[in-house]
Amino acid sequence: MPEDKVSKQTKKNISPFPALLLFLLVIAAVAVVSIFAFKSDTETIQGEVDVDEYRVSSKVPARVLEIKVKEGDYVHKGDTLVLLEAPDVDAKLAQAEAARVAADAQNEKAENGARREEVQGAYDMWQKAKAGSEIAEKTYQRVQRLASEGVLSQQKLDEAKAQRDAAVATEKAAKSQYDMAVSGARREDKKAAQALVERARGVVSEVNSYIDETVLIASADGEVTDIFPKVGELVGTGAPIMNVAIMTEMWVSFNVREDYLARFSMGQAVKVDIPALGLEDQELTVYYMKDLGSYASWKATKTTGQFDMKTFEVKGRFKSAPEGLRPGMSVLLK
Repeated sequence: MPEDKVSKQTKKNISPFPALLLFLLVIAAVAVVSIFAFKSDTETIQGEVDVDEYRVSSKVPARVLEIKVKEGDYVHKGDTLVLLEAPDVDAKLAQAEAARVAADAQNEKAENGARREEVQGAYDMWQKAKAGSEIAEKTYQRVQRLASEGVLSQQKLDEAKAQRDAAVATEKAAKSQYDMAVSGARREDKKAAQALVERARGVVSEVNSYIDETVLIASADGEVTDIFPKVGELVGTGAPIMNVAIMTEMWVSFNVREDYLARFSMGQAVKVDIPALGLEDQELTVYYMKDLGSYASWKATKTTGQFDMKTFEVKGRFKSAPEGLRPGMSVLLK
C-alpha cells in the first residue's frame, strides 16, 4: 500500500471528541476556580482596646527627688508616687510666715490699745490741764469782780477771760487723749489690722499648698504606664511626670467606613473576637459614634467620584471585661 494512503487512513481513524471533551473540562475548571477565587469574604473591621489615663504633674517647678513606683506597678488612690524638691517654695514659706507674725502683732496692738504707762501718762496730762483750768476760772472770777468795782481795767478782764477759755480747751484736749488711750484703736483701724492678718494667713496657706504639691499622690487606682523624668531632673509647672491607666475603664475603638455605618447603632450589642486572648463572640455595647473629620481616611465610591465616604469612630464597652484584657490588644468585628 502506498505511504499516502496509509497516512490518510490513520487520520480518518482519529476522533475529535476527546479533544473537545478536554477543552470543556478546562473551561469548567477555570469557572469553578473563578467562583471560589472571587467569592466575597466576610468583611472584618479591626479595632483596638484603649483605656482612660490621668497624668501626674506638679503645680510648681521642682527637682525630682525620688520616684516611689516603677512602670507596670499597680497603685491605689492616695499612694505616694513622686517626691519633689522645691527650695524656692520653702523660702517663700519663710517670708509668708514672717509677714503673718508681723500682721498678728499689729492686730494684737490694735485690739489691746495703748500700754498701761501710756494711759497713765494721758491721765496725768488731763489732770494737769484740769487743774490749770480751775485756776484760770478762779482768776477770771476775781478779775471780773475787781473790774466791776473799777479797780482793774477792761483789758485785764479780757486777758483773764482768754486765759480761762484757753485752759478749758486744753483740759478738753487732754481728756480726749486720755479717752482715746483707754478705748484703744478705732474700729476701722481694728478692721484694717484684722484684714492684714487674714491676708497674711492666706499667703501662708497658698505657699503650703505649693509645698503639698511636692508630694505627688495617686488620685485613683490604676497601673503606671509611663514615667518621663529621671531622679534629679527639673520639671516645670504642669509638666507630666507619669501616666496612670485606670484599668477598670477600658473600651474598644473602631474606625468604620461610612457605608458600613448602617450596621451600627447606639446601645447595640455586637460580637467581637480577641485574638490575643483566643476569645470569640465577646459581647460589646456601642456607646459612641462620631465622624473623624476631614483629616480622616476616606474613599471615593467611584473613580469619577459621586460622593466621598468618611470614616467614623465607633466605641464600645464590654459588659464584663475579659480576664487579661490589656490596652492595645486587637479586637475583630465581622
